[in-house]
Amino acid sequence: MKKFTLRNELLLQLVESAQDGIVVAEKEGEDTILVYVNPAFEILTGYSSEDILYQDCRFLQGEDTDQSAVKIIREAIEGQQPVRTILKNYRKDGSVFWNELSVTPFYDDLDKITYYIGIQKDVTAQVSLAMELEAARSEIKRLSELKN
Repeated sequence: MKKFTLRNELLLQLVESAQDGIVVAEKEGEDTILVYVNPAFEILTGYSSEDILYQDCRFLQGEDTDQSAVKIIREAIEGQQPVRTILKNYRKDGSVFWNELSVTPFYDDLDKITYYIGIQKDVTAQVSLAMELEAARSEIKRLSELKN
């Protein structure tokens, strides 16, 4: 079977056309510096690439840096492991969105990590529904306990 390879220009066009946010970051000390963001990431977050390139991507967490998801991501990056989790992020205008974030380390030919690829998917609607369901379950339980 013949291996199909994409030209760099075509591959970039495909990534730029993706519906989900795609970023490439590199590790610099304790920071994970964004070196590329696609247009879907800009739309999702409200930040232009000029606003955020060469910064650590933690700015999306706002003041919520104690989230358990943030710790999961940090541990995975320190352990050089892929990770997928959901965390609360903030757009440039301050509005909240729930982000299903997948981070995968990329190794060069010498098995050295050179980049991390991040894919962001807005799962705000799903998280909101799950929170509403949990609130409804709690209310049903509370009412049930009142009857007994």
